Parts: sequence; C-alpha cells; structure tokens
Amino acid sequence: MKTKPSRVNIFKFNRFLRDRLGHGWMVACFVFILLLPFLLGAGLLYKSSPILKEYSIWHLLVSKDWGPLSGHFGLGPFLMSSLWVTSLSVIIAAPICLLSAIHLTQYAKKWFLSAMHPVIDILAGLPSVIYGVWGIIAVVPFVKHLAHAFHVSVSGYSILAGAIVLAIMIIPFILNILIEVFRTIPEELTEASLSLGATHWQTIKRVLMRKALPGIVSAIGLGVSRAFGETIAVLMVVGNVVQIPKGVFQPGYPLPALIANNYGEMLSIPKYDSALMLSALVLFCVVLLFNFASRIAIVQFDKQI
Repeated sequence: MKTKPSRVNIFKFNRFLRDRLGHGWMVACFVFILLLPFLLGAGLLYKSSPILKEYSIWHLLVSKDWGPLSGHFGLGPFLMSSLWVTSLSVIIAAPICLLSAIHLTQYAKKWFLSAMHPVIDILAGLPSVIYGVWGIIAVVPFVKHLAHAFHVSVSGYSILAGAIVLAIMIIPFILNILIEVFRTIPEELTEASLSLGATHWQTIKRVLMRKALPGIVSAIGLGVSRAFGETIAVLMVVGNVVQIPKGVFQPGYPLPALIANNYGEMLSIPKYDSALMLSALVLFCVVLLFNFASRIAIVQFDKQI
C-alpha cells in the first residue's frame, strides 16, 4: 500500500524547484547580456552587407566623398569629426575630473563631498538636449569671440563648441567613478606614507595616484566610449558640415549626428539605408575598441602595481 509523501518531502521538493527556477532565470539573464553585443553587431553587419558587397570597408572609411544621390558614401569626414570632438572633450574633461576627485576625497570636508553628490547626480541626469540648448546660448558665442581673438572669422558652430559641450556632459560621469576609486583606497596607505615623512601632496602623487591608476584609466576609457556615441547635444552645436576638420574652429559632422539627422529620410535612395547602418556599425566597433584598449591598459597597470 502506497503512502502519501510527507510534508517534509513536499517542502524539500518545492524548495528544490524554486532553487532550480531561480538559477535558470539567472543563467538566462546572464546569457542574454553576454549575447547582446554579438546580436547588436550581427544585426548591424547584416543591414550593412549591401553596401559592403559593392565597396571595400577601407574605401568607405577613408573616402572623403559623401553624396548619396550620386552613389558616394565615404565616411571619412564623419569619422574624423567624431575623433576630433571626442579627443578634445576628453582632453578638457579628464584633468578637471581628476583634480576635482582628488580635492573632494583628500582635501574637502566630508559634508562638502556629501553636498556635491546630488549636484553631480543632477548634472549626470540632465537630458542631452538641455546641454545642447545651453551650448547654443553660451558656448557657441564664446567660441565665436575666442576665434575672433585669434583673427579667425567663424560662426561659433564648430568642433571646439561640440567638444566643450561634450566635456561638460561627461564630467559628472567620469567624476563619479573617480570619487569612488579614491574612496576605495585603504586609509592605511595614506597613514603609512605620512608616518614616513611624506607630505600630503607627495602621498597623493606617489602613493594614491599609483594605487588608483587602473581605476583612473577605466574611468577615462568609459568616458571616451560615452563621449564618442553622444548625439543630440553635439549635433546642435558642431555645425554639421561634411568636411574633414583642419582646426578646432571649423565645423564638423560626427557619426552619431549623421545617423540622427538622416535615418528615416531619403531611404528610398539605393544603399542609403545600408550606408547609415554601416556608420552605426563603425561607431559600435570604435566603442568596443576603446573598451578593449582600456581593459588591456588596466591589466598592464595592475601587473606593474
């Protein structure tokens, strides 16, 4: 005669079932996140394939000719404009963020750091269009007057204007990471250095900076990736002129602005949709390249430390 399973066995089975279901959901989410970059890249590559069958990728990247109506899809001016704007913005933002993080974590009072956190979060959460409008109102006239001081007549819509706006946008992002990097350094390192006779600045320069170097590289690398793909704010102040910039006061046309301005319009032109998808694929690959480079740099610095 069969006996009914005891309550203990039923409880064990339910617990085992819940554990397996929870584990399965976690694995599924992990696999989805792991596959997501490959799915994005594969989708962009598939949409870009029509134009890649007709032109070589090298020709498309270095060509200066952009004329969809005549079948010219050179991405050189857009790629160079993106590199100009991103490089300048990081050159402006990185020293400001690093020095601010050092001051907030090593010199400022704790209440001041606590008061600054909401300010940084507000700046990080503002929509990019607000930065773009502010750039039109303040940054573009400033760049115009600055160019006149160098005897250059420009409208103000330029690579430099886009870089300044972009630098201000990524400052909260990089600064938040750097603050956490410096706060995670054990206080024992500072105390040991000071006890050996080093000054506060010597301790920061030779001990804390060396310990925080992998985190600094990571923060700046993530800032570069964020800056390279920023769209609306840069689009509003950079000028959007298809040319390879030869100076910071000249207008440019970054890759994200090309996609935002043109996708959905004139897609009846043969291969125009494929060319825009190729520009998105190039943007995707460049961001991945920056991330991989920063990871390699972090590993190398960790080995040296």
